[in-house]
Amino acid sequence: MAKNDQIKNNMTEYVTKQCGTEPAFNNEYWDNHKPGIYVDVNTGEALFTSLDKFDSGTGWPSFTKPIENASIEEKPDTTFGMQRIEVRTNASHLGHVFDDGPNNGLRYCINSASLKFIPYQDLDKEGYSNYKTLFHYETATLAGGCFWGVEKLLEEIPGVIDATSGYTGGTTKNPTYKQVSTGKTGHAEAVQVIFDPKVISYRELLDYFWRLHDPTQLNKQVPNIGSQYRSAIFYHNEQQRIIAEQSKKEFDEKNIFPNPAATEIVEFKEFYPAEEYHQDYYNKNPGLTCHALRNE
Repeated sequence: MAKNDQIKNNMTEYVTKQCGTEPAFNNEYWDNHKPGIYVDVNTGEALFTSLDKFDSGTGWPSFTKPIENASIEEKPDTTFGMQRIEVRTNASHLGHVFDDGPNNGLRYCINSASLKFIPYQDLDKEGYSNYKTLFHYETATLAGGCFWGVEKLLEEIPGVIDATSGYTGGTTKNPTYKQVSTGKTGHAEAVQVIFDPKVISYRELLDYFWRLHDPTQLNKQVPNIGSQYRSAIFYHNEQQRIIAEQSKKEFDEKNIFPNPAATEIVEFKEFYPAEEYHQDYYNKNPGLTCHALRNE
């Protein structure tokens, strides 16, 4: 077992079984802003969602309420000479609940070590499909060249909840950046977007997509050349396919470029998130860019 995994396991044991407390601002989820749910690390029971998570300034994950009140227990805790209310499940100590939350509500102050985060886009794969209805979000998967720049521009659009760089469209399972860079995996560098359709529609999102790259280039976005840099829309359902086809047709009719779009419109199969150093690349490396949004 890797050293970091052992440290994490030790902290989980300390927190969940010995009612310990992990360090503030030095834990896995205190600053996590991704959409998804938080489950009991020991049992997998769904406990909290990102919809109810807020920045309390304490350095621990904080929530206004659990998904279901019945999923947790609240017990008096008089340790260390304090009057507190412990929050736990049958299997795990989680943290404490206080009455200083937003709008005079509650603050569930929870240890990261007692939780496992399931990203929104993995809810189906991880067996939590029924919780997707809590979010009312939709997913789009788009490829337009180097995913660093595509991700940066997409995540700035109002209504986009999250954008993740990764690989899709090929045959290699769990590909690495090095493998995809050979152009032999069939995968494209792509960005998976979680968006709120009440704020931005799929059609409106595609309007941005056409503007952030040159879709008429085949298997490249200069200066990057290769099929992994191809322009593609990976539709998640029949409605998205119809919208994508119509959007592409209307783009071509505008004659913005001499040639029509070479963009593939293909069914989504599997998305593999890229290595962590690729995520939010331009936020980590300010001043650099490889894409720009055209005015139209």
